[in-house]
Amino acid sequence: METLWFILVGFMMTVYVILDGFDLGAGIVHLLVARNEEERRTVLGAIGPFWDGNEVWIIAAGGTLYCAFPLLYASSFSGFYLPLIMMLWLLMIRGLSIEFRHQVEHPMWRSFWDSAFFIASALLAVFLGAALGNVVRGVPLGPDGYFFEPLWTSFAVVERPGVLDWFTVTMGLVAFFTLASHGASFLALRTKGMIQRRARSLARKAWLGTVATSGIALLAASSIRPSIWSNYGSHPAGLVFPAAGCLGLLMMRYFMYRARDLGAFLASSAFIGGMLASTAYGLYPFLLPSSADPSLGLTIYNTATDHYGLGVALAWWILGMILAAGYFVFLYRTFRGKVSAASDGHGY
Repeated sequence: METLWFILVGFMMTVYVILDGFDLGAGIVHLLVARNEEERRTVLGAIGPFWDGNEVWIIAAGGTLYCAFPLLYASSFSGFYLPLIMMLWLLMIRGLSIEFRHQVEHPMWRSFWDSAFFIASALLAVFLGAALGNVVRGVPLGPDGYFFEPLWTSFAVVERPGVLDWFTVTMGLVAFFTLASHGASFLALRTKGMIQRRARSLARKAWLGTVATSGIALLAASSIRPSIWSNYGSHPAGLVFPAAGCLGLLMMRYFMYRARDLGAFLASSAFIGGMLASTAYGLYPFLLPSSADPSLGLTIYNTATDHYGLGVALAWWILGMILAAGYFVFLYRTFRGKVSAASDGHGY
């Protein structure tokens, strides 16, 4: 049962990164893709029906984590208190940027919120990557299962590191370029004309950044935590996950250079899903490794609730997922197709 919930939590986090990732990416590239007021309204109209619904997945994932692995929830939310509060503020600023920019008809007002939208989106992408980097690298867990990390220390990967060091920042750059390419591919799929052409160009450029930073991060992760490859040696079937990620990365380039926007977006989603699944497979059964003493790491076994609770939660989780899937199918079918500033209908 613990393994099943490990898979379910990983699934929900992956869905969040793929779905909210494209509107984060749109926020990263929108100042370059959109050059005037009409074009910026078009970009916001492209993500307008989806962005707030996409963010529900991180709330649902947090609730699922609390239900299935309460000790992990308590430990991580305590140890990562400062960066989590920063991420909360960035999420708020993104929402305010989208909703407030059309409230006052003044260029300076709109420019301020457009800049805030870009900064919040870019920092959120970096923070998401840094968060994954912390999980791969490990945190200084104590015997009680708790830890504290400052925002940074010496910027080196040491036994008692900060949230940000050279490795976690590298992972943040991987997320930045990956989501920028992902978001640009989504905008190319949803728009036309100059916006679409600029989005395609930016997606290709961000793809190069994704390849470069991913290669560096892979070498760094193998050096910092060589045990991440142990599960692949004992259970080679798991190699399907990195294979899917690598294939997605290659297919991104194939579809991008042939202007097949849907294929590029789906390939980008496959790359994100494959790489996150590969990381989870390599870490299993650890949920949060210890950087000081491997025996103190938090696993699916020493953090899970009892089997009865997991069984009851599974029934509610299935019901919730059926409702969520129905809502998202309705949402994406209703707002499919191209958008324009004149036809988006969302007042952005």
